[in-house]
Amino acid sequence: MKVGIVGAGMVGSSAGYALALMGIVSEIILIDQNEALAVAQAEDIAHAVPFMSSTLVNAGDYTDLAGASVIILAAGVSQKPGESRLALLERNAAVFKVVLDRVLPVAPDAILLIASNPVDIMTQITTRLSGLPAHRVIGSGTILDTARFRSLVGRHLGISPQSVHAYVLGEHGDSEVLAWSSACAGSVPLTSFAAQVGSPLTQDVRATIDHAVRNAAYKIIAGKGSTYYGIGAGLARIVKAIVHDQRDVLSVSMVTADATGVQDVALSIPRVIGAEGVVADLFPVLDDEETRALHRSASILKERADAIALA
Repeated sequence: MKVGIVGAGMVGSSAGYALALMGIVSEIILIDQNEALAVAQAEDIAHAVPFMSSTLVNAGDYTDLAGASVIILAAGVSQKPGESRLALLERNAAVFKVVLDRVLPVAPDAILLIASNPVDIMTQITTRLSGLPAHRVIGSGTILDTARFRSLVGRHLGISPQSVHAYVLGEHGDSEVLAWSSACAGSVPLTSFAAQVGSPLTQDVRATIDHAVRNAAYKIIAGKGSTYYGIGAGLARIVKAIVHDQRDVLSVSMVTADATGVQDVALSIPRVIGAEGVVADLFPVLDDEETRALHRSASILKERADAIALA
């Protein structure tokens, strides 16, 4: 299977690197407005491949995307220190229109995987511009926020994050919702598990984890300018679910017909991912406070997306 990556910056190249090491695709094509950057990233990743897999990694142009099953869109401008994801909207929308005009004619059957921020609104814009069915335009959404949530809960409980089943919902950004009420460790409700192992989830502990998840990107950006390893791995994980038709449940963004009463809005909930893209939506059971918070998050995203006039 061929995967295209448009945007060979840190996010795109990190996704390419993760995919190449995993060896789950046959070929990766890197494209960037800066051709020298795409060539350099492809060469560097290709030199790592002999240690781990047999994936072909090359730089190319848009015509080389013909036959690609998945195209990761990681183009656009970077988030500045202290800048909210939503502030990136106007700058990245213009970039995406140009990119889609080049991608769609050569790869009309590909699933589009959106990585550029603000990812939920860019997913909504991409769906509108492309005319593709919503299930074929997938935003990385809160897949990374969910990983951060599970990692911090696992650390508190002294267990592997892979044994923590918890999701972050809504916006990949400031209004995101940590779904504590439906979280489990193994098959045991999280609060019960925490009590059994002597590590209760007090309000202070929850507040600390919530703050760390919600502000992780800002902390990383302040320290090194941008985030890329985590989301690169998250994008590779989504591609894996598509490539192998795994029907995995992942928290990704997609235009959703109805989210807590808000219609036609792109946001993250757990979704079943397979070869055709999103196969099913799964709304977790939430308490009243979480439901209100998700409605607020959906309303914010809907208002911002509807304000964008696309030519």
